[in-house]
Amino acid sequence: QVQLVESGGGLVQPGGSLRLSCAPTGSDVSAYSMGWYRQAPGKQRELVATMNKGGNINYGDSVKDRFTISRDFVKNTVYLQMNSLKSEDTAVYYCNFRATAWAVPSWGQGTQVTVSS
Repeated sequence: QVQLVESGGGLVQPGGSLRLSCAPTGSDVSAYSMGWYRQAPGKQRELVATMNKGGNINYGDSVKDRFTISRDFVKNTVYLQMNSLKSEDTAVYYCNFRATAWAVPSWGQGTQVTVSS
């Protein structure tokens, strides 16, 4: 298990933007993939975006035209730029970290994103 530090959540109006960041603790942690999943009240956790070490990216269908995932390999940090936020984006966003393709992933504690007027 890897400890993950998340930041960037908050309350924004519809159409607004937020940027989430996530980084593992320690200086020698290498990730096969990192990204975010989210879970809204009463719903199952769903894919938001992931990026593996080869640069391959997967987006959830509901966010692919509005969110952008990126990674700073020097800082070993992954970011999620969220634009044109909608009320349905309201959820707890969980950072996901997988050390290898076969590893059980680690999860951040979650950061709340609330989109409301």
